[in-house]
Amino acid sequence: MTTHVSKRTMTGRTQTGMSQVLAGKRSGFRSVLLFAGPAVIASIAYMDPGNYATNIQAGAGYGYGLLWVVLMANLIAMLFQALSAKLGIVTGKNLAEMCRDTFPKPIVWVMWVVSEIAAMATDLAEFLGGAIGLALLFNMPLMSGMVVTAIVTYGILLVEGRGFRPMELIIGSLVALIGLCYLVEVFIAPIAWADAARGLAIPIMPDTAALLISVGIIGATVMPHAIYLHSGLTQGRFIIRNDAERRKLVRFSNIEVVLALAVAGLVNMAMVMMAASAFHAGFPEVAEIETAYHMLTPLLGGAAAGAFLVSLIASGVSSSVVGTMAGQMIMQGFVNFRIPVWLRRLITMAPAFIVVAMGVNTTTALVMSQVILSIALPVPMIALVIFTSRSDIMGEFVSGKWIRTLAIIGATIVLTLNFVLLAQTFGMPIPGLSDG
Repeated sequence: MTTHVSKRTMTGRTQTGMSQVLAGKRSGFRSVLLFAGPAVIASIAYMDPGNYATNIQAGAGYGYGLLWVVLMANLIAMLFQALSAKLGIVTGKNLAEMCRDTFPKPIVWVMWVVSEIAAMATDLAEFLGGAIGLALLFNMPLMSGMVVTAIVTYGILLVEGRGFRPMELIIGSLVALIGLCYLVEVFIAPIAWADAARGLAIPIMPDTAALLISVGIIGATVMPHAIYLHSGLTQGRFIIRNDAERRKLVRFSNIEVVLALAVAGLVNMAMVMMAASAFHAGFPEVAEIETAYHMLTPLLGGAAAGAFLVSLIASGVSSSVVGTMAGQMIMQGFVNFRIPVWLRRLITMAPAFIVVAMGVNTTTALVMSQVILSIALPVPMIALVIFTSRSDIMGEFVSGKWIRTLAIIGATIVLTLNFVLLAQTFGMPIPGLSDG
C-alpha cells in the first residue's frame, strides 16, 4: 500500500493534532472534527441544482409520497461515498488512479473519456443552476448571471492552492447556508408532518410518471464525479504510518460520511416537503425551478422565495467548484495529466454558455445532463465495488460479505433505474410499464 502527501498541505497545528489523535494521545468529538472535510465537500453533489428540479417535481406532483425514494437514494449514496473514501485511505490512490493502474490501457482511455463527458455534464447543470438563481434574484439576463457565476467559482477555485482547510471551510459554509435556507422554508411552509412520516416509511409508486421522477431523484443523488472525488480528497492529508492508523481514519471517515450525507438527505427531504406543501394541492404541474420561484411569493411569501433563491445560488456555485475539482482529479488519475485551473474552468463551463446562446430551454438542458450522467454512472460504481472487494488491493480492509452484498444491491438498483431513464428518454418500450 502506498501513501503520499499532496502539495496541498495543512497547517502544522492541524497536522500535530491529527498525529496526536492517531497515536491515541487525544480523543473526543473535537478530535474527530480535525479529520472532517472530504465528506462535506463531496456532500455538495447531493444538493446541486439537479436535485432541486427533481425534488420540486416529486413534491408538486405526488406530495409526500416519494420521500422514501429520497431516503433510499441517500442511504445508497452513504455506502458508496464511504467505500470511495476507504479506497483512498487504504491504497493512497484515488479511484481514477486505481483504474489506470489495474485495467488495460484501451479500457482506461474509454473510461476517462466517458468520465470527462460526465464531469462536463455535471458542471452544465450546476453552473446553470447558479446562474438561474442569480438571474432571478437580481433580475438580470441569464447570460449575465452565468458570467457572474463564472467569476465567483473561479475565485473560489483559486483558494484551493492555499491548502485543504480554506476550501473545506468555504464549501462547508455554503452547505450550512443551504441547510439554513431550508430550515427557514420548513418553518414557513405548513408541512403535514404525519403525511411526511408516512411518505418516508411506506414505499408507494402511484404510476409510471412517479417512477420516472424517482429515477431522476436517484440519478441526481448518486453522482459519478462525487464517487471519484471522495477517494482523492482523503489522499495526502497526512502521513499514515500503519494499519492501526488507517483503521482509525476509516472509522472517522465513516462518521463524517454519515453526518454530512444525513444533512444533505434532510435538505433534499425539506425540498420535497416544501414543494408538497406549496404546490401539490393546487399546482401539481409545477416542474421548473423558475416557475417554482415565481409561485412561491404569492403562496408562501417573499421570505420563502428569497430563501429558495439564496440556497439555489449557494448550491450552484459550490457544486460547480466541486465539479471542477473532480474533473481535475479524473484527468490526473486516468491519464496522469493536469491543466491549469482556469483552462479546466473554461472547458467545463463552455457547454453551458453554448446551450444558453443557442436558446435551448434550460430545463431541457438539465434533463439531458442527467441522461449523460446516467450513461457514465456505471463506470465508477462498478469499479469501486470491484476494487473494495479485492483482498489483494484492500488487505484487511476488504469489504465483508454484507457490505459487498449491499454494494451490489445498491449498484443494481441505481443502474437498473438509470436504464429505465435512458429507455424512456430514447422512446424504448419498457416491459411491465404503462403510462398510468
